[in-house]
Amino acid sequence: MDEGSGVAGRAQFGALYLTRFAAGFGFATLATLLPTYINLYDPSGLVLGLFYTGFTVAQTAAVVPVAWAGDRYDKRTVLLVGLGLSVLAYASFSLAAGSLGVVLARGLQGLGATTTGILSLAMVGELAPDDERANRIGRANAFRLAAGVGGALSAGYLYQQYSFDVVYGVLVVLLLVAIVGVAAFVERDSTRVRGNPFAGLALNERLLTLTSFRAQYSVAVTLVRSWVLVYAGLDALDGGLGYAAFVVAVLYTAERLTNMLCQPYSGALSDRYGRALFVFLGGGAYGLVALLVPFTPAIGATVGAPTAIPSLAGVSSAFLDLSPAFVPLVVCNGLLGVADSVREPASMALFADEGTDDGGVASSFGIRELVWRPGSVLAPIAAGLLTTGPGIEYVFYLGGGAALTAVVTFLGVLSWNHGRGALTEW
Repeated sequence: MDEGSGVAGRAQFGALYLTRFAAGFGFATLATLLPTYINLYDPSGLVLGLFYTGFTVAQTAAVVPVAWAGDRYDKRTVLLVGLGLSVLAYASFSLAAGSLGVVLARGLQGLGATTTGILSLAMVGELAPDDERANRIGRANAFRLAAGVGGALSAGYLYQQYSFDVVYGVLVVLLLVAIVGVAAFVERDSTRVRGNPFAGLALNERLLTLTSFRAQYSVAVTLVRSWVLVYAGLDALDGGLGYAAFVVAVLYTAERLTNMLCQPYSGALSDRYGRALFVFLGGGAYGLVALLVPFTPAIGATVGAPTAIPSLAGVSSAFLDLSPAFVPLVVCNGLLGVADSVREPASMALFADEGTDDGGVASSFGIRELVWRPGSVLAPIAAGLLTTGPGIEYVFYLGGGAALTAVVTFLGVLSWNHGRGALTEW
């Protein structure tokens, strides 16, 4: 692929950013509406975990074949297949009946999300110059996060005003526009990697160092990012705050908005000052903030946080009455977004560096995804059992602890294998 300069290069980046936007819109929509499905179907703790694990199991199964196909064949074609699968996934949610239907539709969503995620990031990383890679990836992620803001707010509003069918109709149209953009503006990829790039990259020393962090950190993000919304939307009798879908959307938006605004800037800083340092700082901050989430009701009561916000969701009252936890929870979720914005573009750029140098950028991102999967598959089941067992607060204790042990492990492995200065030299 060319270096992404000039009008043609900008058009390619634009089409890939649009793809990230469409994929993020769909993910945000389901994240916002899953608490509604939970209250609608009242699943057991195990099935509650499967609502999330069905998505991640499908992602795990797709990683290796998708990454291999991306390096072996035309990346644009594989990306278009992923977008097509996403269209089928969101159309199937309209037909889903009962908990099993939701789990199966989530599986199909996972296949499409993995394909579009790996290929869009691989193509952005390959197009970007070395000294702008984290910044370009940060921009691509900012589009995904902007979609998270729009997807969460529109999903909550459209569901309350109309139905699930209208929500998924909007998603299908947006994905079809992304398909047209990729087909029209993204050039065919002439890079072909023979054999199995995973074999060489699997023993790459830098990637092994990164995976020592990422394997544990996946537990933290999977638990905290998903269960903040479950905590907000779950009925109070089950340990949650019982907020409506629109309020859950506001909470989701706080994390996405701060992440979106910070990622391009933090990516540029990590290009300049060292990407490993930003992985360490972002991961540690995420763990500390996650531990505060269960204490938001007490924090809100202590500081006298407001308990009403203006209603924009078409309800009869001009204000929504909420518990004192709302404002501290919004602040915590916003800070989680800031912390993740520090880590994410730096981490992605490090994987892109190694993959581009070895000619297997899709496989490098595939390894990144694969390492994430065990934690992201098992963590929701653990969270479901904790929620229906000792209490939902233990989900955040586990998530915050996993993030902190991940950064300690990363620092130890990095210093042992690459020297004390590696934290700022990578």
